[in-house]
Amino acid sequence: MEQTKKDNMQLLVRRVFLLITDILLINGAVFLSLIMRFDIAISQIPTEYMDAFLINVIPHTVITLMIFWMFGMYQSLWQYASITEVYKIVQASVVAEVVHISFTFFVDWRLPRSCYFMTAVFMIMALGASRFMYRMVRGAMNSRVHTKDKYNLMIVGAGNTTDVILREIQDARYMENAKVTCIIDDDPSKIGKSIRGVKVAGDRNCIKAMVRKYDVDEIIIAIPSASNVEKSKIISICKDTDCSLKIVPAVHQMMNGEFNVNEIRNVDVEDLLGREPVQVNLDTIMGYVKGKTIMVTGGGGSIGSELCRQLVAYEPERLIIFDIYENSAYEIEQELRIKKPQTEVIALIGSVRNMSRLEDVFAQYKPDIVYHAAAHKHVPLMETSPNEAVKNNVCGTWNVARMADKYSCEKMVLISTDKAVNPVNMMGATKRICEMIIQTYNEKSKTEFVAVRFGNVLGSNGSVIPLFKKQIQAGGPITVTHPDVIRYFMTIPEAVSLVLEAGAYAKGGEIFILDMGQPVKIDDLAKNLIRLSGLTLGVDMEIEYTGLRPGEKLYEELLMEEEGLQDTDNKLIHIGKPMEFDKEEFLIKLENLEKVAYEENGDIRDYVKQIVTTYKPE
Repeated sequence: MEQTKKDNMQLLVRRVFLLITDILLINGAVFLSLIMRFDIAISQIPTEYMDAFLINVIPHTVITLMIFWMFGMYQSLWQYASITEVYKIVQASVVAEVVHISFTFFVDWRLPRSCYFMTAVFMIMALGASRFMYRMVRGAMNSRVHTKDKYNLMIVGAGNTTDVILREIQDARYMENAKVTCIIDDDPSKIGKSIRGVKVAGDRNCIKAMVRKYDVDEIIIAIPSASNVEKSKIISICKDTDCSLKIVPAVHQMMNGEFNVNEIRNVDVEDLLGREPVQVNLDTIMGYVKGKTIMVTGGGGSIGSELCRQLVAYEPERLIIFDIYENSAYEIEQELRIKKPQTEVIALIGSVRNMSRLEDVFAQYKPDIVYHAAAHKHVPLMETSPNEAVKNNVCGTWNVARMADKYSCEKMVLISTDKAVNPVNMMGATKRICEMIIQTYNEKSKTEFVAVRFGNVLGSNGSVIPLFKKQIQAGGPITVTHPDVIRYFMTIPEAVSLVLEAGAYAKGGEIFILDMGQPVKIDDLAKNLIRLSGLTLGVDMEIEYTGLRPGEKLYEELLMEEEGLQDTDNKLIHIGKPMEFDKEEFLIKLENLEKVAYEENGDIRDYVKQIVTTYKPE
């Protein structure tokens, strides 16, 4: 409260000072125009003109100040004065002088005609100089105050974004303790030139040398239009320095499509993956959900909740969030009710294992489209609890498929995984059975059944990067199972976009697969995350190799050799040709598997191997 009073008092003092300055400048401009008109000799000014000037001082001053106020000249923060404020000064001065001419002619307090033109010019010059002088003085004072705390900054990219960052820094609006020492750009025509007094010192190959030369503490990568691959290459160079790294988001990630320095963020390990995001034009294909009742099982999870967020944007009539965990279901329900009040959002608690609960939900709400995201996904846990993997993943999917068929849903979309390909663990094997359920019911039902298969999802519950970050915060060590483990990665929005596109393209029975680019070594992710956290491997943080966990592969596959590939309109999304198997025999084995799972007798893996012939448990 005390600080607010102090700030208001300072603002009042500044405005009073500005008003007094303007009063002097307004009348000084008129008087100077008179002197200039009569050869800079006050004695040569006729008495009638001097009397007209003196008698008009008060009304001219009051009217001009009112015009300045109307043009917002006392609401602007002049320490941030720019070309916009220059326009305001010119417009306000011209309007004020037009009024000045009209008023003096009306009351017959006329001045020489040339004086009016010169007065406008002098006012523009004087007012502009006063405002920008204030900015220069304030900037110099800020510079002196923070000189001891300055740190050196390098900016990569010599475009418009860098110009904005430099202006904000030089005006002390952003990173006021930073001193920009150099700029890096790959355009040979820019090297050696300057932006706002800062030299473009070289291309990306000079980054390490320039860091040493200018003693750089921090690097901002300011090339929002560059591809993810190019950004990844530049980040890979920068991360080998001891500098902290920041990045300007991609153009499509900026709010309203316009750059704001507040959107600059720390470089994260995701920026190093170097794969272009999957571009899905959902606006042209999502008409199939408008006005429909949509059900998302596992709707409170990482993928399920993002599905719900994206779905409500396309105006379904009703969205049913079905999840066994009440807290997560409640949170996403409340979020969506606030964001999209026009859509009826209903959170229902229940398990996909419970057929009677599913029957009740389907009978009451009759969903048109079902996205099935409910599943156990943690590989080591499913190795020690294989029956639970079958009950939840296999039996749960079977239950949902039967209800979708019985209540004539239009579509059911299964969330699958790359671990279903040649599985070595129970989680992957159960997901492969889920895909077989989808293919089986697609042949016997009017409902369109489809599966979507992708790799590891960045930031999802239990994924590796959040785990690494927690381990770093706890002081380490970071645990990596094996130095040669590689994985495919995608973001949660990408995964969900693929799921939604699959629902649009589905004709029934397909397994949609994302071209996820090159796989990434988990060991490299850990090392990069250590560097990006400002730590040194072997000094501040250690990596501990714990050995492959039960059921874990060194690498994952996205497609079985037998499946082949078909392209879709989206070149990064493919369709795996369904594998042939005896559907009737499969259903008999499926019933037996369910019975064995709930009896809790013997090793259920033997029964799983009878169904999934590519399952090779280690």
